Amino acid sequence: MPEQGFVIVGAGLAGAKAAEALRGGGFAGRVTLIGDEPDRPYERPPLSKEFLAGKAERDSVFVHDPGWYAEHDVDLRLGVTATELDRAGKLVRLDGGETVGYDKLLLATGSSPRRLPIPGSDAQGVHYLRRLADSVRLKETLTAGSRLAVIGAGWIGLEVAAAAREAGAEVTVLEVADLPLLNVLGREVATVFADLHRARGVDLRLGVTVDEITTEGGKATGVRLDDGTVVRADAVLVAVGAAPNVGLAQAAGLAVDNGVVVDASLRSSDPDVFAAGDVASALHPLFGEHLRVEHWANALNQPAVAAAVMAGQDATYDELPYFFTDQYDLGMEYHGHVIPGGYDRVVFRGDVEAREFIAFWLLGGRVLAGMNVNVWDVGEQLKALIRAEGPIDADRLADPDAPLEP
Repeated sequence: MPEQGFVIVGAGLAGAKAAEALRGGGFAGRVTLIGDEPDRPYERPPLSKEFLAGKAERDSVFVHDPGWYAEHDVDLRLGVTATELDRAGKLVRLDGGETVGYDKLLLATGSSPRRLPIPGSDAQGVHYLRRLADSVRLKETLTAGSRLAVIGAGWIGLEVAAAAREAGAEVTVLEVADLPLLNVLGREVATVFADLHRARGVDLRLGVTVDEITTEGGKATGVRLDDGTVVRADAVLVAVGAAPNVGLAQAAGLAVDNGVVVDASLRSSDPDVFAAGDVASALHPLFGEHLRVEHWANALNQPAVAAAVMAGQDATYDELPYFFTDQYDLGMEYHGHVIPGGYDRVVFRGDVEAREFIAFWLLGGRVLAGMNVNVWDVGEQLKALIRAEGPIDADRLADPDAPLEP
């Protein structure tokens, strides 16, 4: 009987953690990890946080030491692109023409930055932040007195703005919505981040539309808005969201809907193909809907479930969505899930002006999500509140002296 083989397409955090979980769980068969980048698997949050800000060395971003893959008999293939998935033959075709057979396959292909369909979007000096090489190039532009224009006031845009300001650069952030992070946090909490960046000297322009990235000699010189205003810049970061890398899955006929559709065990419409991380739209047992979460925690934790099920065990992924950010002296963690407009009340506990507080999003008295800002070691309590059945006393939530419990 031929040796059982598992193939992982995508050598980021999710792919590396899947290989780790397979070996840690005792799987002794062939494990092949395929990645289209030249670097071994690394974590992405530092690319817009510690590494970009010069607070962490390049080697700190990698998931494993260089020798880990050989030591654990993982066939790591870097700089190789998977071009086709043959489900009938259970083969992955690579860009060099080689094929790799599999018994079970994990797609951990991640996501890619959305491009702006405007003139100048591919000019020299226009940056999109996703890969380590992107962060290295962007870091070189963040110097005292340089001018950076950031298009998009989401997490990446704001984290880069913070790193740029701390490096002494002049920063203008351009956002089409009325507030940064409006669709993620809602008006009540988004205001905190608008105030934070303005207090740190960011020129935050909200409710604006970008028409063009201006250029001279093929190099970006600034951004033109629809009212004719031009923002001069030495570099431009486009941070307008990311799209899941579903091309391989879609061409192979897998169910795709804002990501590769998988069940709570991370199994796709093909029982031998799984997905984890940014690319997975997974059924969440608590919320009863498919969620695609583009954050580190999913890439870190989902692979263990996928690996267990691939190896023949029963497992489901029911972790609450989680993300974090560090901007200037503000650190925060967020647990839970709220759709835009899907709550009827926000309750604050602590000092919002001092940026030391917890915010709770409620619907019908139930806690949907909680965010702790410069308040630490409360994650387990927040998760218990979100998982609690029935309404929670909002006055008790707001009382700093009341216990944080359901």
